[in-house]
Amino acid sequence: MFGTVINIFRIPDLRNKVLFTLALLIIYKVGFHIPVPGFDQKKISEIAGSRDTESPLGRAAEYMQMFTGGRLDKSSLFGLGIMPYITSSIILMLLGEVIPALKKLRQEGQTGHKKIQEYTRYLTVLICIVQSIMFMKLLGGQGLTYAGMYRQAMIMGVVGMTAGTVFLMWLGEQIDEYGIGNGISLIIMAGIVSRMPWAIWTLWQNVDLKLGAAPGTVGPAKILFLIAAFVFVVAGAILITQGQRRIPIQQAKQMRGRRMYGGQRHYLPLRVNHGGVMPIIFASSFMMFPPIIIEQLLRIPSLQNSAIVLTIKDALGPSSYTYNVLYMLLIFLFAYFWVTVQFQPKEMAKNLRDSGSFIPGLRPGRRTADYLETVMTRITYFGASFLAIIAVVPSLISILLGIDWRVATFLGGTGLLIVVSVSLDLVQKIEANLLMRSYDGFSGAGRIKGAYG
Repeated sequence: MFGTVINIFRIPDLRNKVLFTLALLIIYKVGFHIPVPGFDQKKISEIAGSRDTESPLGRAAEYMQMFTGGRLDKSSLFGLGIMPYITSSIILMLLGEVIPALKKLRQEGQTGHKKIQEYTRYLTVLICIVQSIMFMKLLGGQGLTYAGMYRQAMIMGVVGMTAGTVFLMWLGEQIDEYGIGNGISLIIMAGIVSRMPWAIWTLWQNVDLKLGAAPGTVGPAKILFLIAAFVFVVAGAILITQGQRRIPIQQAKQMRGRRMYGGQRHYLPLRVNHGGVMPIIFASSFMMFPPIIIEQLLRIPSLQNSAIVLTIKDALGPSSYTYNVLYMLLIFLFAYFWVTVQFQPKEMAKNLRDSGSFIPGLRPGRRTADYLETVMTRITYFGASFLAIIAVVPSLISILLGIDWRVATFLGGTGLLIVVSVSLDLVQKIEANLLMRSYDGFSGAGRIKGAYG
């Protein structure tokens, strides 16, 4: 392992890519300490520190910070994180299935991809402006601007936070072009990993290594259980991320001149977790709204003592049975929705037929498409089941062990899946560069199993 790390720095091209990527990630973290002019940062930090993290709005804010890498406890230039770019990418991805013009662009190869990227940037700027205006009005409405600088602070805040997100988008593109690649995902992972020292320190403050630890503290048994749970969940995340169903593909034999070509046998890999973390992201975002709406309804005097509203509030609490069952059902729903949008069996069957390949025992065309759709439907069930389990792990640990849910989120859910998937992709890219230059990879057997299909 250490020899492989040394080999990375022996290759000038790979060394420069790794160092360039690290330098841009450092710039990304430094940007969080650059405040937007016109706001009293001390007051903002005090209000953020006294915020109720158990309330629906507090949980939503913490979730957004963890996922986007943004910082809402200070009005920094990177306060919105990379979330607007991710949102615009998802919107255009979904619209590409219903708008013929966008669908045609996606089929034009590199030229169409560049045009869609241009539309994504424009939409990112628009979303940034809307989100920054809402955030600035929230801060300004609480009197957090300096005296006589309300209008100037609003303008500088909107311009500064929009420019900050655009700069992060540019950093991601530079990592893609000159660094190790997968820049946007690395920025998200850096934001999640940067919160781990805080989570470890918060957990350590409640640790009591004595036998018979007092209630409310974390004793030796709980620590061992947390370590075992973390290893188990990470191993499961790696397994489901790398898991594939390989469909055998036979290439038809063709006679060209006096020579016979084709006849080779290869595989079509279908990912078990085709949607990645998107089903959890959609389900989590959707489940944020009902508790927030109920909380706002309880502020109406005529509904404060309503038995129906209070019952719904208890049923939709993050620690309730009903909430977690609905959460898991939504993950299943969005997993199949994402597969329906992204997986196109008819196009795959058409491409196989055009290339002279076929699945043994099946006729090219409609029967091949139906078979691919049936296989993907079945394996998606297992992928969605794992996502549902890993999504509720933080809630179970928080309820059963009495640990802060912000610390428990590192044992499952969106953050852990993002870190695992991006880390695997990073390792595979580095390993590909090493093997291309006749160096050993990270695994003694050569390539990481499942990395290249």
